[in-house]
Amino acid sequence: MNEVVFGTKDDKQLMYLPEKCIGCGTCVMACPKGIITIGSVGAVARGLIDKDYLENDPSGCIMCGICAKTCPIGALDMRQGGKSINDSTYVSFSLKSTNVSESCVHCGLCEQICPQGCIEVRQWLASDGSAKVDGETKINNDCCVHCGWCASVCPVNAITVQKPFAGTWVRNEETCTACRSCVDTCPCNALFNPEWEAGERVDKVAQRADACIYCGACDMACPVNAITVTKTQIIPEVDKKVIIEKKLLNVKAPRPTLTSVLMTDEDACLGCGNCVIMCPVNAQANKNLAAGYLNEVESKKILEVRNGTVKVVNQDVCGSDGACIMICPVNAIWFERREC
Repeated sequence: MNEVVFGTKDDKQLMYLPEKCIGCGTCVMACPKGIITIGSVGAVARGLIDKDYLENDPSGCIMCGICAKTCPIGALDMRQGGKSINDSTYVSFSLKSTNVSESCVHCGLCEQICPQGCIEVRQWLASDGSAKVDGETKINNDCCVHCGWCASVCPVNAITVQKPFAGTWVRNEETCTACRSCVDTCPCNALFNPEWEAGERVDKVAQRADACIYCGACDMACPVNAITVTKTQIIPEVDKKVIIEKKLLNVKAPRPTLTSVLMTDEDACLGCGNCVIMCPVNAQANKNLAAGYLNEVESKKILEVRNGTVKVVNQDVCGSDGACIMICPVNAIWFERREC
């Protein structure tokens, strides 16, 4: 597993494990020095840019470890002499493991539904002469995000899950553009675009509250600030919980930093304008931005078509969701890392 050094002091090291990180920004909220940066969350989740969710300035780290203590899935690891020193003051350490009991019938529903692929079910025909299926169900708690899907679908209530946080999830229906950045980023499959019938009005994005862990990744990924996630409770019994609660509970998450640059290839561009129309930030500037009005609407925030090719109007207001990249038919637009 790839590891990045986030801080060092004497024989202690603070390590970042990008493959475990879910882009929730909890550590950014907690850091007392403000040196951890999160950005391009939607683009990273969609695989549109080769970078990690987090960056930091190791020279500014005071090795207090509060970021590692608040991380719900252990993507930040404080070590001494090369060994992890996580204890009951860490949320991820204090979380009870997701367990399966002997009443499991090994039906495989949990394996099918797990959003992180953490469950393996093996089945074989019973050897006692009965028409039954025996088997084995294994849960890998190293990758489990404690969403509770497995427990929800289990037909015999054989699985127990403890979530890291309770909270609230609020979406501004007027601001939301249904770009799906939040849906693609959520580590729990807790968000979705509802289906609808003709003449029916439905929410653009809806929440499966039972699957949500209120981590805040969707909040970090939304390019137009349409989602607000607030943590209201730390569920596991963590030592010195009061310190963590002051950092996390009922606190507004900081906005992510722009850590990517939108690049365009004017020679490859067809001038179709799909990127201009799909951009959720552009849509905030003018609700009439659509195929029939592409060249008539002047107030485009990020992208526009000039003289038959795409131009970046204002790099600094990009939401880093990557909707423009996903819609481009000729790969004429892409993200690169922004140099600090």
